[in-house]
Order: sequence, then structure tokens, then C-alpha cells
Amino acid sequence: MISGPSGAGKGTLVSAALEALPSLSLSISATTRSPRQGDIEGKTYYFITDEQFDNLIEERGLLEWAEVHGFRYGTLVDQVNNTLEAGRDLILELDFQGFEQIKNYRDDVFSIFIVTPSMDVLRRRLERRGTDNLESIEERLIAAELEMQAKDSYNVVIVNDNLEKAKQELIHVISQQIRQ
Repeated sequence: MISGPSGAGKGTLVSAALEALPSLSLSISATTRSPRQGDIEGKTYYFITDEQFDNLIEERGLLEWAEVHGFRYGTLVDQVNNTLEAGRDLILELDFQGFEQIKNYRDDVFSIFIVTPSMDVLRRRLERRGTDNLESIEERLIAAELEMQAKDSYNVVIVNDNLEKAKQELIHVISQQIRQ
């Protein structure tokens, strides 16, 4: 399981790990937010309505779920079970709320937290990304400060201060876990 503040580079690092380690699969979350440019249904997220999300909660179809920045995100139980039953290793890319729920549900999950070297770096990354307005960036930075306080709850913390170094570190850590 991989977590970290919005803008820390989780998606980029996870993509590198998936490319380097063919035995890995990525859990695709369901979300109530609208697609952004470049999002692909079933590849980046499953985009669903609030009503569909409510039904999944009621039917216990979500392993975990959380409201983040006004939208809900959740991990589909069926997708996780099908991937694991197929003998594949699985990465869950979750926020801290999701991490807490999974950790309380299963104690055998290995967790990695991705951080930036500073809040200033995080702010610059969020601004460069160009997907959020100023108010949303401020909300994400407030959330990031809270998330950073919990980083010691994770098995490993990777500082994404050099992208290539962080990629190699993540690939190494995941490789070690796959071998165990």
C-alpha cells in the first residue's frame, strides 16, 4: 500500500514500479469525482455516481473508502479479491484514511509513505500540475500537513527529492516484499 500527500509523486512512482515489476497490478479505485484530462475509465479510476457509491457502501463492496477534497474514493472488494486469487501482487494507492481502514482490517499489509522534501516543494508541484485552483491547493496543503504527522505509522518512508532515486528506492522496497 502506498500513500502520501497529493502532489508527492505517488502516481509517477507507482507507474515506474508497475513498469519495472511485471508481477504487480494496481488496484483501480472508484471515485465520485469527474474525470480530469488524461483520466481513462477503468485504468486511472472507475468514475461512478454518488448513488452507485452509496450502493457499494451498503452492499459492502468497498474494502475502504474516504471522502477527500469533496469527493469519495474507494477500493473495490471484488477487484482486490480477483487480483489476489489470480496470484498477482497488488499495489493500493490510498490516502491516509484508506490506509487506516486497511490497517485495521488486515495487519499483514506492507505500507510505504511518499513525501516531498518540504511543504514548499509540495506547493510548487501542486501549482505546476495545473489541475487545481488556489483554494483547492490550500486545502491539499492543509491535508498534507496532517498526513505528514502520520508518516511514522508506515513501514517505509520514501522522500521524493530526486525522481530517479525515489523510483529506484520504491522498486527495491517492493521487490524485497515480493520475495518474502
